[in-house]
Amino acid sequence: MAEFTLQEHLLALSDPPLYQIPAELDIPSLRTSSIDSSLSSAIEEIAGDPESIVNSSPSTFDVFRSILKYADQPNIDAGILTKLLDVVVSGLSYHSSAVMAIVNGQGFGAEADMDAPMVHKQPLEMWAFLLQWFVNVAERGAGRTNDEPRQAMTGRGKKKITKTAAGGAGVATSFMFSDHLPLVLGTMHKTLRIATSRLWRTSSEREAFISCFVKPAYQLAETEAYLKISEVRLGIFKVICLAVKFHQHAFGAQTSIMQNLTYFEHLSEPMAELLAILEKEFDFSQLGEEVLRDVAGKNFAHNDAKGPRSFSRFLVRLAELSPRMVQKQMPLLLAHLDSDAHPMRMAIVEIIGILIKDISSSDEGDEEQKTKQIERFFELLMERFLDLNSWVRCKVLTTLIKLCDLPAKFPKQRHQITELTIRTLEDKTSSARRYAIQLLCKLLETHPFGALHGGTLNLQEWQERYDKVADELKKVDAQELEKAKREVGIEDDDEESEDDEKKEDEEGTKVKKKKEDGVEEEDDEVQNESTPKFKKKKPRQSQLDLSAIQSEQASIDPNLITKLRLTKKYYGDALRFINQLESAIPTLCQLLVSTTKTEVLESMRFFRVAYEYDIASAEQGIKTMLHLIWTKDNNATAGDEGEGKGIRGSVIECYRSLYFDVVPDLSPKQQVNRITKNMIERTYGATLAELTSLEELMRTMMGENMVHTDVVNKLWQVYSTEQEIPKAQRQGAIIILGMLALAKREVVTEKVDKLLKIGLGPFGMHDLVLAKYTCIALQRLGGSVKKVKGSLQDKTMRLPMDNPIFTKLQDIIEFSPKSPQWFSMAEQAVNTIYLLGEQPDKLCTKIIKDLTTKVFEAPEKETEIEREKEEGEKEKNGELENGNQETAENGDTSATADNELETVDDDETSQTQSQLAPANEEVAPLKAQASSFRIAQMVFVVGHVALKHIVYLELVEREFKRRKDEKAKEKAAAKAAEKDQNDLDAVAGNAEDDIGDLISTMKEKELLYGEKSLLAVYGDLIAHICASPKKYKYPSLREAATLSLSKLMCVSSQFCEQHLPLLFKILETSKDPVVRSNIVIALGDIAVCFGNLIDDNSERLYQGLADTDLVVKKNTLMVLTHLILNGMIKVKGQLGEMAKCLEDPDQRISDLARLFFTELSTKDNALYNNLQDVISHLSIGAHAVDEETFERTMRFIFTFIEKEKQAESIVEKLCQRFRQATEERQWRDISYCLSLLPFKSERSVKKLIEGLPFYQDKLHEETVFRRFTEILAKARANKASNKPETELQEFERILNEHQAKGLEDQALEADVLRKAKAAKRRAAKRPPAAAVRTTRRKQVIEEDVEEDEEETPAVDEEEAEEEEVASAPRKKATARKAPSRRGGRRKKVVESEDEDEEDEDEDDE
Repeated sequence: MAEFTLQEHLLALSDPPLYQIPAELDIPSLRTSSIDSSLSSAIEEIAGDPESIVNSSPSTFDVFRSILKYADQPNIDAGILTKLLDVVVSGLSYHSSAVMAIVNGQGFGAEADMDAPMVHKQPLEMWAFLLQWFVNVAERGAGRTNDEPRQAMTGRGKKKITKTAAGGAGVATSFMFSDHLPLVLGTMHKTLRIATSRLWRTSSEREAFISCFVKPAYQLAETEAYLKISEVRLGIFKVICLAVKFHQHAFGAQTSIMQNLTYFEHLSEPMAELLAILEKEFDFSQLGEEVLRDVAGKNFAHNDAKGPRSFSRFLVRLAELSPRMVQKQMPLLLAHLDSDAHPMRMAIVEIIGILIKDISSSDEGDEEQKTKQIERFFELLMERFLDLNSWVRCKVLTTLIKLCDLPAKFPKQRHQITELTIRTLEDKTSSARRYAIQLLCKLLETHPFGALHGGTLNLQEWQERYDKVADELKKVDAQELEKAKREVGIEDDDEESEDDEKKEDEEGTKVKKKKEDGVEEEDDEVQNESTPKFKKKKPRQSQLDLSAIQSEQASIDPNLITKLRLTKKYYGDALRFINQLESAIPTLCQLLVSTTKTEVLESMRFFRVAYEYDIASAEQGIKTMLHLIWTKDNNATAGDEGEGKGIRGSVIECYRSLYFDVVPDLSPKQQVNRITKNMIERTYGATLAELTSLEELMRTMMGENMVHTDVVNKLWQVYSTEQEIPKAQRQGAIIILGMLALAKREVVTEKVDKLLKIGLGPFGMHDLVLAKYTCIALQRLGGSVKKVKGSLQDKTMRLPMDNPIFTKLQDIIEFSPKSPQWFSMAEQAVNTIYLLGEQPDKLCTKIIKDLTTKVFEAPEKETEIEREKEEGEKEKNGELENGNQETAENGDTSATADNELETVDDDETSQTQSQLAPANEEVAPLKAQASSFRIAQMVFVVGHVALKHIVYLELVEREFKRRKDEKAKEKAAAKAAEKDQNDLDAVAGNAEDDIGDLISTMKEKELLYGEKSLLAVYGDLIAHICASPKKYKYPSLREAATLSLSKLMCVSSQFCEQHLPLLFKILETSKDPVVRSNIVIALGDIAVCFGNLIDDNSERLYQGLADTDLVVKKNTLMVLTHLILNGMIKVKGQLGEMAKCLEDPDQRISDLARLFFTELSTKDNALYNNLQDVISHLSIGAHAVDEETFERTMRFIFTFIEKEKQAESIVEKLCQRFRQATEERQWRDISYCLSLLPFKSERSVKKLIEGLPFYQDKLHEETVFRRFTEILAKARANKASNKPETELQEFERILNEHQAKGLEDQALEADVLRKAKAAKRRAAKRPPAAAVRTTRRKQVIEEDVEEDEEETPAVDEEEAEEEEVASAPRKKATARKAPSRRGGRRKKVVESEDEDEEDEDEDDE
């Protein structure tokens, strides 16, 4: 056989079909048995003589090569491949062992020994060649049957081995290479341990041999499934490591690793593990360092996704396994912090965190150097808080979360981390905000301030500790100062003694004066009282009390001072951290209502942790969290686990864990007391919204059996106790019981007697709030089943009117003390009567009559008492005074009534009495106020009864319909054979219509206008009270009367139409915000009942948006939102006022306005149709806002203009608005609105260009031109790449031309104005024109006279006089003409002077 050259054969093998074999077997034409026999013969030959592969006939080696060349043929089965693999592995192993035996046995002593291993060189190369070829064909799928496809790729790089179903034959003949891989890799390890330098003297030969092992290793690594088998993965790594360590494969491995990282994403982490193994097990870190240098020098494009992701995972994994290696190359790797590819920046951030962890936990190295490195790394992390990519910012946060778990607390950096994390809570991306909340939780859970006083972080407690230590430190500092002064005094004692002696007399005199003035020092007591106190000379050092000084020095322990200073710093750091957390609470409360579920859940978790750490403001977040009980995200409850838990379930779990779950180390009784106490405390100071949410929470918990029976019994015990307990405690108990009864009516049905005895008994009489919530609890007796829309079923329970409940309710209403709490109590009492009573109208009629009797019969009793006193008294003033005092003490009223049920003016009565007796002036207002309050109570009950009676009539109507429906069904069942069912349905339908018409007529005509109706008596009375603000000026009466009038107006459209102007008048003129607020809400109810009446006056509804009171404004906004979104009123151009609320200073109002516009944008074209009116309203006229507010408002509203057709139409309309715009402010506003449009379509741009004539004369205004430039840039950005820019370029040219022209016109106009101003200034400087003309005329006349005198001969005086008389008119004419003739020349001179002055003015300017 010719000599085997490995390099040549490897090169030839690059194209297997063309590979030449001298004695090649015709494998395709042979049967499997023939191939098997040929292989067996070759194996036997090799077994007999391992050297025969070289020395024997060519058939042995050629048989192996022939089988490998045609290994993918179907007649090559698994058995043949298995045999071939065994012989290759055996031959390679034999020669490797032989070489190692020779080398180990002989060593390097004699030169003859150096050639001894060369015998095995060629066999090793041949077997290595066969092994590499075998791996290639096995990876291509050799040995698999036709029914079994090659390893199919499933998922991301995963391979799935499928089996045939033909009786298992496929399984028997399939060659599973993965089962043989451990053996193959083990043989490679053994071969690579030989000393290749003894066999191959040139590097090229050695590299060719080594490549027969490393190339298959890299090839196997490309299959992700193999890397999941631990034995195979480590075998591949070991092959490469051996080649690198012992066979100079470092450069080749470096190139291969970089290629694998570039093209095979799944190899990123395995390559890092390879380098780590190479460093730790083979002590070869040079390759890893070289690879890191190559990675540091790579550049990635911003749009390259695969490469940066693979390299980033590689770097992170390598940093985890070999942090020291990465740390050495960190200066180079930091260049990737400026990389355009964000995955690389994320990797560097994570690596920094890993290195900080490694450095801080290491005991090696200089501590100062380690501290500097950690500080530098933290600085880099802090800088990345401002990274432009949100994923990088998130990676910074997650890295810091991991660092917080380290034993080292990094106190210097925690303050800055906390500050930046709180700032990140307002990040624009949800993921960054979520991780920021997680980091805050981790910072709180791992805070370093639990060493001295436990882990709680109550601000007040820490502040007190800090102040105490600061005071102690001040005292110590003062002692040190005194000590320092004393030491200075000791040193200077000799010098001062002489001076002291000289000044002794003076000092004695001063001290004596001080003693006389009472200003003595404490040690005066030691001195003799009879002798004046003189200041002693300072003793010399020898005379000092050394023992006292030593004891004082000992008391000031330096260690104590140091401890105090450190403690003060410790407390200061804790206070700073607590204040930081407190500052984050408002932002976290906002995140509780985020639309992102994960943010909400993380915020809830933070408040839960903060509450456990006693953060003061955490209670605010816990209360805000309660409103999330209404979230309808899913049906998940507190029992769910994992990420799928809903917000509602998390709220329940949070409240249970904080307040309602058992805690360890407490007895059962203490557990019940604790839970009961927590439930009651939830009601303290709660708003109506908080109570409503708490009610839903309690109802849900009770419905899911989360409230133990013992807790319910304890609540009843608190409520019914006879002991004196705080009112709020008893109120809280009945509030919670009423909430629990929503889910289970049995909570109150068994304790009705206690409700009547306590809540409606003496306790309720003295605590009307208790009575109110007792009424609410009684309402639960009727059940809480929600009515199904369209259903005629009524499952509420009704009680007979002789039930003691109604007697107690009547008593509590008629008790009527003068308390503002009475109204809410009476409202709930009336609600209870109408909910539970079978005939509530009878009882309410009696109550109204009794209240009316109290109001109108009281004055008669007063007058009888006063008459008796008048008979017994003599002095009129005394009589009146005594009568009034008794009236005030008894609390009687002063109103009177005539036969027409009209009230007598209380003020007038008191005024007439005050005229009679001055002493009566103090008592009369009290009487009038008491009377007004009783009238208010009566009026309030009347109004509320009227409203509840409407609801009651609807229930009656439904009951009639139900009975008719049942009768119709019974008749239909009985007469199904006689009559058609459709006829019966029609009859039943007609009957229902008749019932509905009857009830409507009763509400419209009978309730407020019927002759026998009790409410009809009070309608005009209430209207009269509302219409007479000067007579009835007490707030409680006016509030009750207005509210009742509103309720009565919901009963009848006739009554409503009659009194609607009065209601609007009160809304305009009332100074009481409560009255205005009630009217606004009432108008919303009236709009629901009688929409046509409000439609005509809808513009008056919007007046409340300009109200000075925030409550009125908020209620107006809420009412309008409800009416507009539900289509109950039509928008007629008043949306501008709603838009103003977007920029309201009050956050709640602006949020409501944003919600309104967001919902309105979903209603077809509602917002689009009113957009022009909004722009006009806010831009011009009396309602205009400033430009900044206008721009912010429009920016928000235009976000809802998303349809292309709408945008095109708006462009056209806005361009046309330029024609009518006369002010520059309007130009800017319109151009700004245009710039907010997207201009995504060509039609929008075309509309803009077509509208050029409307705005071309406005382009000279700088802001307008800038807006159009922005529009042009936006249009270019949205233009399709295949469309020409000629149209846009022409548009840009036209814009620039018109801007230039406009600027020229503007400059010309400015020049004209400037010249006009200059002329006015010159005119002001010159004397008046009339005076100038008079002076010039005199000069001209004098000159003419002189000339005449010279030319005319001398005449007699008489002739001269006659001529003068005759020529007087002619002279006058001459005198008039002469100035004009000479004035022409003068005028030219003046004009030239004016021009000179103008030139001088210009120079001055």
